[in-house]
Amino acid sequence: MSLPQPANNWRFKLHEVIYESNTSAGKAFDVGLLIAIFTSIIVVMLDSVASIHQQYGHTFYYVEWAYSILFTVEYILRLVSINKPWKYVFSPLGIIDLIALIPSYLSIFFVGAQSLLVFRALRLLRVFRIFKLSRFLTEINFLTIALKGSLRKISIFLLTVLTLVIILGSIMYLVEKRENGFSNIPESIYWAIVTITTVGYGDISPVTPMGKFVASVVMLIGYAIIAVPTGILTHDLAMASKQKSELPESCPSCGREGHDSDAVYCKFCGSILQ
Repeated sequence: MSLPQPANNWRFKLHEVIYESNTSAGKAFDVGLLIAIFTSIIVVMLDSVASIHQQYGHTFYYVEWAYSILFTVEYILRLVSINKPWKYVFSPLGIIDLIALIPSYLSIFFVGAQSLLVFRALRLLRVFRIFKLSRFLTEINFLTIALKGSLRKISIFLLTVLTLVIILGSIMYLVEKRENGFSNIPESIYWAIVTITTVGYGDISPVTPMGKFVASVVMLIGYAIIAVPTGILTHDLAMASKQKSELPESCPSCGREGHDSDAVYCKFCGSILQ
């Protein structure tokens, strides 16, 4: 089990700057990181404009790589400053940071992959932690707990809907035939999905009276089932609101957050919290 590190330890100091936003150095680091992320996204978007790229393409290329190297160094420092780096690598924020880095190096082998650098926008989620917007963090936590709690129920619901659209699509294929646009069963299932979700593109529509009747039934079913996942999620949100509040600090060993307010040990790696 990892113990708190002494204040004069360089890894401890690095952890305080990179992971903790309740200190002046930590907040300055995170604010600077957000500015870098935001400006790098602007560069990527401007570079996608043909007229601007033609004039400043080479400059944008070097700027994008400068940001990529900067974020790579920052990612490495995050791994170095904690005792269990793999815990951070597979944490939600760690995965986001890695996804934001990958497109830079993919662009070496695949032309156009640099457009995926806009995934850096996901890192802007750190703004909630930096400015201690605890109200928003609490709501995000409630949503996460609710989604986990309702995952099985929503999965069963989606499986039921999938079975339903397969049956309805097959019926419509038999009713409308090929000459009315329902050329095959997959095409008919596509129509059923578009109709039951109330999207209604209109690229395929029934012509025969029986087909219109079936379509009317599908529309009514669509309105009826829309409320089901909403009710499931609302129930689980109400249950999640009863959960304990969380500490804003991250674990010094794995960098994970989301600990209960009365927690002494990290629930992810077992280390003692600061």
